[in-house]
Formats: sequence, C-alpha cells, structure tokens
Amino acid sequence: MPDIQESNKIQGVQIVKLHGFEDNRGRFMETFRKEWFPQRTWENLQTNRSDSKANVLRGLHYHFHQVDYWYVPFGNIRAALLDIRPLSPTYLATQTIDLDNETGLFIPVGIAHGFVALTDVTMMYVVDNYYDSTDEYGVRWNDAAINMPWGVENPMVSDRDASNPLFADIPPEHLPE
Repeated sequence: MPDIQESNKIQGVQIVKLHGFEDNRGRFMETFRKEWFPQRTWENLQTNRSDSKANVLRGLHYHFHQVDYWYVPFGNIRAALLDIRPLSPTYLATQTIDLDNETGLFIPVGIAHGFVALTDVTMMYVVDNYYDSTDEYGVRWNDAAINMPWGVENPMVSDRDASNPLFADIPPEHLPE
C-alpha cells in the first residue's frame, strides 16, 4: 500500500509515495488502484500516455468533469498546480511537485495542471472520464499574475498552450466550483 498524503498547499491534491518490491529478478510496483481515491467513481476509466522531450512544457489545463492521476515510469517532470476553484479555501494557491517513478499525483477537478519535462520523459495518466474536447480549458502557463515557479527558461510550448488566456481574462462561468 502506498503512502497517500494530502498536499499542504492545495486542498484535494494527493501525493502518492509508491512502494516497490525488488529482488534479483527485478522490481514490481502497483502504480494505481481506484480504491486509493474513493472520492471518485472511476466509471469511465481511460489511461493515456504522453512522451515529451526534455524542456517541453505542457499546460496549464483544467476540466469540469475529469480528474487526473499521473505516474511517470521513465524520466522526471515538475508538475505545476493552480487552484482555480473560487469557493476553495486554497483558491489561487500554486504548487510545484517533482515526480519520478516513485511518486503518483492525484489532481481533482478545478485544479489547473501542467508539467515541464526535466528529462526525456514518459508519463502515464489515468482519467475518470473519456476524452471530451468540450471539457478542455486552459490558463496561460507564464501568466505573471500567477508567477508559477517552473524553474526552466525558454521551454518548448505548443501553440495551443501559448495562446491560453491569462487567468484574469477567464470569465467566472469558465471556472470550476
């Protein structure tokens, strides 16, 4: 069983310290169980894989109908989180968390999230709803009002992510509760 800790900065975010079992043949590790996150039903379970080169930045993205669980089997990322739930006690709090193959990350609805690849990386992510393009929203990754501490200079960013709106320009009806 992993050690699951609530973030001390953003309510609902959970950091999962995984435990592997090793012998002379290699290693085994459970990386996800839906029972670890009973707050969600996980009915429409979908698993995705993302491969990124070092210095690629993806995000910040958010959804109204989907949670994410991230696991990085190869490489290292710096996850970046922003609470955009107006009624949350941690509204507008930010946090970065470095992830490798020993740590998972549960990201609830209403948390804008992204990552920068610190190395070439493969990330697996489990979501609790099938992909729906109408549930894709974003916040500009380099919004000065947010001042996310990415810790990299001149990352590679997609045109889509580079054109996300500044947080101040997002209408209230486009923010999760």
